[in-house]
Amino acid sequence: MDHDQAAILIVIAGTIGMFIWGRWRHDMVAVGALLACVVFGLVAPGEAFAGFGHPAVVTVACVLVLSRALQLSGAVDVLSRIVLPGDAKPTASIAALAALGAVLSAFMNNVGALALLMPVAIQVARRLDLPPGKILMPLAFGSILGGTMTLIGTPPNLIISGFRAAKPDMSAFGMFDFSMVGLPLSAVGIVFIALVGWRLVPALKQAGTAGFETSTYITELRVPAGSAVEGKQVREVTDVLADLDAQLLDLVRNDVYVRSPRPGKILRGGDVLVLEANAGVLAEVLSRLDLKLEEYKTQAGSGGPAGSDIGLKAAGGEGSGMTENAGSSGPDAGLEERFGKPEGFAHDTDAGLAEMAVLPEARIVGSSASDLLLRSRYGINLLAVARQGAFTVARLRSLKFKPGDVLLVQGRLDVLNEFANSFGCVPLAQRDLSIPDKRKALLAAGILAVSVVATALGLLSAAVSFAAGVLASMALRTVPLRTVYEAVDWPVVVLLGALLPVADAMQSTGTADLLARLLLENLAQGNAFAGLVVVMVSTMLLTDFMNNTATAAVMAPIGLGAALRLRVNPDTFLMAVAIGASCAFLTPIGHQNNTLILGPGGFRFGDYWRMGLPMDILVLTVSLPLLLFFWPL
Repeated sequence: MDHDQAAILIVIAGTIGMFIWGRWRHDMVAVGALLACVVFGLVAPGEAFAGFGHPAVVTVACVLVLSRALQLSGAVDVLSRIVLPGDAKPTASIAALAALGAVLSAFMNNVGALALLMPVAIQVARRLDLPPGKILMPLAFGSILGGTMTLIGTPPNLIISGFRAAKPDMSAFGMFDFSMVGLPLSAVGIVFIALVGWRLVPALKQAGTAGFETSTYITELRVPAGSAVEGKQVREVTDVLADLDAQLLDLVRNDVYVRSPRPGKILRGGDVLVLEANAGVLAEVLSRLDLKLEEYKTQAGSGGPAGSDIGLKAAGGEGSGMTENAGSSGPDAGLEERFGKPEGFAHDTDAGLAEMAVLPEARIVGSSASDLLLRSRYGINLLAVARQGAFTVARLRSLKFKPGDVLLVQGRLDVLNEFANSFGCVPLAQRDLSIPDKRKALLAAGILAVSVVATALGLLSAAVSFAAGVLASMALRTVPLRTVYEAVDWPVVVLLGALLPVADAMQSTGTADLLARLLLENLAQGNAFAGLVVVMVSTMLLTDFMNNTATAAVMAPIGLGAALRLRVNPDTFLMAVAIGASCAFLTPIGHQNNTLILGPGGFRFGDYWRMGLPMDILVLTVSLPLLLFFWPL
């Protein structure tokens, strides 16, 4: 091992460690890895940012824009109406929903596809009287499988295709080259999900009929002057909460945070109680203890304080991704039935409460209500947060949002809807499916179809074809001009652009060949089929703990090195890396879709393997024979 190989191994090990640690966002880690390679002399300074002009990066950005056009035009809602059964049993409903998610994910961003179908999934769960997680996890896994079917279905496919194209005497994979394995794999996977898989999902919370139920909320309730609990001891309140399956975490008095207040402490008017409770009992807690939601009162008929700049356009205008019908009763009428009409909006018929999930890479991730000036700028009150896993005790206003959080918010409905669209949240309440603009829906679908066909026939490269599609979308206004750049998931673009030179450095220094030799000699014993299994399993395990795009970039040169050392077909190994990098089912952090359902499904970190492990076994069992058949060694 020479100095360059040692240096790139240190960089890669540090990068993987930072990805798994999760303290920094993936794009930050990727840029750090790129700069480290420049400092160590592994990447020439003039080539450091060449990855941002790579066709795979351009294609990903363009597909995200075309996906936004499909979302805004209502084309997905039309498809949902046609495909989803109205009164089918769980097996048929889950099969239809997972299949629809897979089809959409094959041609648009799979996180966007899941976000569009989540409200529909929750509605299906309510109709079937099932816990929401029983529907959400099959939908998430189905959409992940769908990404394996086409070149543009998931960024790892584009990474693998671009990596292949950069090698001598090799060219990029075609649009449907991935379908030979991805299509049958998705079909078998969806059948398994519908017949068996959803039954393995933990039944964490039974859905009620009044509205969507999350697992638990962390919320703040104020003791008003003259309340029935004023002057009572903390132990008396905790006894009542225990009967309601809720618990008192902390107390705030005069802006002083008291952690785990002693049982004999006397409550006073103005105290704020920090509770953990599910949405179903929160209303009864308010009633029995005579408490009030800690809320921000605005002027009647306004979305915020007098003179404040809402900064958001009206819902339903240009660029609105919501599909609420005019006159809708709001994001979730059941919430108001349970909690009552918010005092600050007593005379505002457009005010209400809503639940929304925080998307991965949402603009609010890492920020708090205070950072965003939710109350003063937007007239939005954060009333409660549902979060799985470790919870850092903090005031709600200073709590940093994480992907998968479910927020209970209060405000004008048009402002809440537009805030969700602009800042990367998904409304979880039932919504009426409608077609905002049939002409734009047809145009958006047609533009995407032409781009796909042009790429599939080899008339244009994927980057050029989809860039032309974006230009057509802008010209025909299927996507508002001012939202084009908002549609691009910039952290993903930066991640791709930064890691591509790092992957090239692994190849140019011979490190990829070194790692491939170690894997083959120690695990595969020089056997080609065993080597293929080792590469694929290694990729699948790695992608469960770090971003799938990063996994593809790291494993692509190793897979190619293994194939060259064994003197077998490199395409077989590259396809194995593509499939393995896309199939992250064991953890909530391996894929953005898994993170997105974490809060709404009420899941914990360890809940995914119950359905995820059989899915991994299924992927190996189905894909390996298909790889050997279509891409013989």
